[in-house]
Amino acid sequence: MKVLLISMPDVVPLIIHETAIHMPNHGIACVGGNIDKEHDVYLVDLIRKRRSVKKYLTKVINKIKPDLVGLSAMAWQYDTCIRIAHLIKELRPEVKIVIGGYHATLMAEEIAESPETKWIDFMVRGEGEEVCRRLVNSLDGRDTLAEIPSLSYKKDGVFVHNPRSDNLDLSTLKLPIRDKRRLTWGYHVMNSSIEMVETSRGCTRSCNFCSMKHMYGRTFRTYPISRVLEDIDDIYHKRKVRWIFITDDNMVLNPSRVMELCDAIIARKYKNLHLLVQADCITMATREDMVAKMAAAGFCSVFLGIENGSKKNLAAAGKGDIVAASKKAVANCHKYGMMVIGGLIFGFPEDDVQSIKENYEFFKEIGADAAYCQILTPYPKTGMRDHLLAEDLITNKTNYKKYNGLWANVRTKYLDSDELQYNYWYQRQVVLSWWNPPSSVREQGKLWTGIWRFMFKPFLKLHYRRVMKKYGWEGRYQREVQRWERMNTFNDLDEY
Repeated sequence: MKVLLISMPDVVPLIIHETAIHMPNHGIACVGGNIDKEHDVYLVDLIRKRRSVKKYLTKVINKIKPDLVGLSAMAWQYDTCIRIAHLIKELRPEVKIVIGGYHATLMAEEIAESPETKWIDFMVRGEGEEVCRRLVNSLDGRDTLAEIPSLSYKKDGVFVHNPRSDNLDLSTLKLPIRDKRRLTWGYHVMNSSIEMVETSRGCTRSCNFCSMKHMYGRTFRTYPISRVLEDIDDIYHKRKVRWIFITDDNMVLNPSRVMELCDAIIARKYKNLHLLVQADCITMATREDMVAKMAAAGFCSVFLGIENGSKKNLAAAGKGDIVAASKKAVANCHKYGMMVIGGLIFGFPEDDVQSIKENYEFFKEIGADAAYCQILTPYPKTGMRDHLLAEDLITNKTNYKKYNGLWANVRTKYLDSDELQYNYWYQRQVVLSWWNPPSSVREQGKLWTGIWRFMFKPFLKLHYRRVMKKYGWEGRYQREVQRWERMNTFNDLDEY
């Protein structure tokens, strides 16, 4: 069997420009790495082919002639996913198409009743490694579709949804694909090559805006440390890459394990290893010993889910009061030289112009180094969506293409969607203003921070000074919105 696994080209510039960071899709790499060796597996990350999607896929499909194509998509990538499925079916009508990822997991029953099912043959709900392995074998005559848990398949033209499987034993999984079977290349953060590693899956926190529990339940599972080290060795020694993003939703839920892993990494004596991670504020605030150990192991940047400076909004999000913890977590990270990217969410029901401004001011006050700012998004099947529906605060219930955190799909009790969208953007420009990399960040990335400070930022300041003189704030904002609209528009897929 020939299998081609594809991730979507859609991106979101919530920190910096959308071309500055292109990371490999870890999900399809893991699925591909666990398909039995007698099958030929290829990976395509369309994030590296954003301006030639149809041309590139046409070439690849005609060359490989796959028997099965797997498409992975988030909710906001699903529209593109279906267009690509349509394209592939026209290029190779006999091919079978399976879709997976968050959207297929959450919305399988709704998708099964939709017109686009004519382009879809199978759906994978939840973790994909074992389901896809068995699906490929079944198409090769060595397994039975009806016996594969978490698979949805067509019988007499109607989808049948097999029962969900238990969560996988992570110790049984093979390494993800990073070799020549990955047909796209050039993954980077700024000017540095980067790869991905997973050390755990799941999260036990109760954030009600997150759809994680539909993938894994409220569980937390870890890979054996020996397996994590094998993964890092593959990246460091075979791929010669020194920057690694750890994909875990919340790696630090078990601090003792984190410290054990850090000790193992330190014992390996990697040189110039840079690790980036996501973590919760409470653990990073209360376990300074863990933070110190992480820094010693090469952790240089951490994303913290700060979310909001308002206790009322944090309660609405199911986060609890983490204001003090946010401040302490940032301080701990800075003490040991780690860059902090803080996650902020705007658009809670009680938000008005002043509270949006105050949230940015809170972020500035705690001293985080960069902001990952989103507008509250009513993702399907989340508790937050149910609450917002009950309050009649969702203004876009169906166009999931805008469910990426950049767009206002909700209103608040005091702001309509357009007002929320504008103030989310405007207050950031006024309060946070131009990014000035702190010394620790400049030390980590001398080249790209130098280019930003002495070339791009002076040029952009001059450019926007002219824009402001000609158009004012409102005109500048409208130009930004137009750029956002163009960003994930793939003209060569318009006919599909």
